[in-house]
Order: sequence, then structure tokens, then C-alpha cells
Amino acid sequence: MDLEERSVFAFFVRLGDLPDESHMTPTGMRRSRFPDGLFVSTAPDRMISVPVHLSSGEETMSRKFQLPSGFRLPDDFRDVLAIENAAERLDEAMAVAEKSGDLGVALLPVPDHAAIFTDPPHLVAGPLKTIGYELGWDSRCYPSPVDGCDYINVAARLDTDSEAYSRGWFRYVAIVHPVDEAARQQMLSQGYGNPCLHHVTLGIVPPVREADDDLVYAGLVVESMVDTRSRMAEVIGEKPGTLICALPENVINDSRFSELSAEWVEGLEECEFQFESMQGGGFLIQYFVLAGGRIEVALRSGTRQTFNPRSVKKISRDEISTYQGDGVGHADSHC
Repeated sequence: MDLEERSVFAFFVRLGDLPDESHMTPTGMRRSRFPDGLFVSTAPDRMISVPVHLSSGEETMSRKFQLPSGFRLPDDFRDVLAIENAAERLDEAMAVAEKSGDLGVALLPVPDHAAIFTDPPHLVAGPLKTIGYELGWDSRCYPSPVDGCDYINVAARLDTDSEAYSRGWFRYVAIVHPVDEAARQQMLSQGYGNPCLHHVTLGIVPPVREADDDLVYAGLVVESMVDTRSRMAEVIGEKPGTLICALPENVINDSRFSELSAEWVEGLEECEFQFESMQGGGFLIQYFVLAGGRIEVALRSGTRQTFNPRSVKKISRDEISTYQGDGVGHADSHC
């Protein structure tokens, strides 16, 4: 079924209709609680459709809402995964997606991936398998040194023709687990529960490729993400994290690369970008926003594995954190 033909669950509200018991979220949304346990998040100046959270005891159910662009999140997330902070993180992803779309950022219809911290892994891997995810599809694991502790990231992939994908489930999921007690305690200390939805990654529509020259296309994708990163700074009101550009090895080794790449990232400080070769080929350009790296933005084209090992090391060390409160954690440019 076409995405636009599927029903959308949403409420429409104005700021004046909201109760007094409310507060601002880091993305500028106002989150309000109604007496019957209904939660809504709204943009500050207009009527919009918003995701709804129905509270039942300590559990929260997140309902999907779809943007006019077609971008969507799964309305059955809670039916598959019991994750305490999921509603908050999905709200945040939807808010950033909406504001990005307003500024002309072209998003893929579902997120590129989500990262979920869990111990043991089967708490996440098992339920994902039931809806069609292929666990460890790229036959790799990715060591992830987050907050000075050691974690292992194993990726799952969902077929784009699957029913779950049409409902807004992420293309990939990074299932991240601690390798020792120190890492486990670090994970639990963040207070978001176990499992924890660490971040959601919005996928950017890649530029149309009209030539076979990898170097030419590299320029298109990098310049596209430099522009998107600039727009994202307007969306969130702060500087995004490092632009991490994993490109085909033949591009990095091309004698023209040094001169041309400087033009691609014109306007960025040297500490705001990183170039590296993409293991397995293809293009994967990423950056993070919000404290602790709660939201990521990625453009991929022609990749044959979920992540690039060198990128994961950089991201884990410098761009993300299990501490995700305001003003805490990574996800800045380190300039």
C-alpha cells in the first residue's frame, strides 16, 4: 500500500488549547499533559498534527503521525519494543523532521536507523526479528567506546519491501550492548531505562547520480550535506556535530581529492569535518545534533554495510554519550 494511502493517527491542537501544566523540550516543542494522561507536543506558533502518548501506569504508548512529506514513524513501536524513553525520543525525531522539512530538507520516508542500548541484546534483537529484521546482516560488529566504556554494536536490517518498513520502521537498527560490568553500569546510570532508544537517524534523499565518476558524485553528496547541516543549525538553534564523510577508497586516493574536497566543505572550520574511506564501498555522510547525540542525520548511497568502523569509533568517542540532558554529553563540533 502506498504511504500516502495509509491512515494517519494525529490530533490537531493550538497553543491556546493547551493546559498550563507544560514545559518546553530541547527542540522548542511544548510538551503538555492533560488530566486524562494524554500527552501532546506542539510547535510554538501554529496548529499542527502531533504524535500522541497515552499513559498507562509506567508504560507509554507512542502513536505514529505522518508529515505531509510522507515521513513517518511506526505507530506500533510499543507493541514490539518496551522502551521507557521511546516516546520522548520519537517525539524529538518527529519535531526535528518537521522543522527540517519546513526549511526544504528532503527526508527519506522512514529513518535511516535507530541506535538502541540494551543488556542483554536479545531484549531488542528478538522482538525485531519477529517483524522482519535480519540480525547481523552485514556479518560485522562495530566496537563502540562510548563515555570511555566499551560497547559492541551489531546491526539489523529491514527489507524496504516489508510491511514493517511501510509502517515507518527504521531501515537499520544498531543494537548496542556493553561488553563488561563497567560499561553496563555506565549505560544504566543514564537513567533512561534498559533498553534505551539512544538516537534516531533521519535519512536524507541522496542527489541524483548522473555520471559514473565517484569523485564527481562525492562532491555532490558532501556539498548536499554541508547545506543540510547548515539548515539543521537553524532548526535546532545550535551548531551540529562533526560532518563525518565516509567515501569510496578510490575517491580518497584520487590525486585531485585534496584540492576538490576543500571546495566541498568551504565555510566549515577544519575541526567541523572528517574525511575517510568507506569500508565496503559507497557513500555515508553523517552528523549529530542535540546533547548526547539524540538525533542524527545521514545520507547514504551504494553502501554494503550499515556503518563504517572508523566512523563508529569517532562517533562513539566524540559525538554521542549516554548522558543526554541539556548541556551534557557530546554532539558538538569540538572546535
